[in-house]
Amino acid sequence: MAGLVLFVGMANAQELANFSRGAAQAKSPEMQGDKVTFRLNANYATYVNLVGSWMENPYGAGIPMVKGEKGIWEVTVDMPSPEIYTYNFIVDGVAVNDPQNYYVQRDGTRYLNMLIVPGERTENYYEANKRGTVSYRWYDSKLLGINRRMTVYTPYGYEANPKQKYPVLYLLHGGGGDEEAWTSMGRAAQILDNLIEKGLAKPMIVVMPNGNPGQQAAAPLGLDVKTFDRNDPAFANAYVKSLVEEIIPFIEKEYRAIPKPASRAIAGLSMGGGHTTSATILYPGVFSYICPMSCGIQESETLDASLQGIKKAGYKLYWIGCGTADFAWPGTEVLDKALTRNGMEHTLYASDGGHVWANWRLYLNTFAQLLFK
Repeated sequence: MAGLVLFVGMANAQELANFSRGAAQAKSPEMQGDKVTFRLNANYATYVNLVGSWMENPYGAGIPMVKGEKGIWEVTVDMPSPEIYTYNFIVDGVAVNDPQNYYVQRDGTRYLNMLIVPGERTENYYEANKRGTVSYRWYDSKLLGINRRMTVYTPYGYEANPKQKYPVLYLLHGGGGDEEAWTSMGRAAQILDNLIEKGLAKPMIVVMPNGNPGQQAAAPLGLDVKTFDRNDPAFANAYVKSLVEEIIPFIEKEYRAIPKPASRAIAGLSMGGGHTTSATILYPGVFSYICPMSCGIQESETLDASLQGIKKAGYKLYWIGCGTADFAWPGTEVLDKALTRNGMEHTLYASDGGHVWANWRLYLNTFAQLLFK
């Protein structure tokens, strides 16, 4: 039997060797000093270009790569500033991922390689020494009429301390995202792990639901999507109602969550920012920490009364984040002014850049340090 196990192990190793043969020399990406080199083994190709999110036109033709020995294409570029970027290759007109880079994130139906440039801004985007647990949980939504999936992060030590209870952050994604967006593109688990390990954030549970009311779960699962008539008043704010009336009770029953407003936070980007403002207006007093990002709000006759409802119910933090180049910036200024004229203490965190994950990771890394303190 031992010989058989050894033979199978050798066979598997040989299979992997066959799979990677000829590509081992194509180390990619390779960071040296202030340069980063990308390589692709594609001897058959007539042209290969590099396309990256750090480029001035990330949707353009990209940068031509040069074919070298053994059919390996290569290009060296200046190292971009510390951040997480995405890239791929265009091989004879077809988008191809870097087979030598295991860092991949999913954006909707696209899988893109990641380039993490080290620096102060990205230090919490890497794996921490003490890591929490990311799991998927299914729950029945009577309001939406489907069985749905959410992602739940529990901090390091959760399983080992059965008597300890934790506050909860409900972290919402934007349009085109799903329950995996914050863990894939947002690096939420890594950010929380690092902040908690450094003592910069309170240990907390983070709940990341699917904000698309007709989806049972992320698209790669291939499950049927239910269609809702957005013009039907019966489905107005259907997801927000499900969040507060179904998801919160589920979490507080299934997890050691502290069932008090002072131990609940809600934050969301873009569409999720709209869900954040809607949830706190419709259910004032449920969340003591409110953090909408890159969403803004419109002036209306009912806006001041809605905000006064939040003020009367009480809150501990109202934190707004948006890039000054974001198309949501004008709406963010509307919200900022409305909170000010209603005498509501708040923080407006303005950053450079637009409607991008580079900002939303920064915001999570910033406001998570302020929660539950």
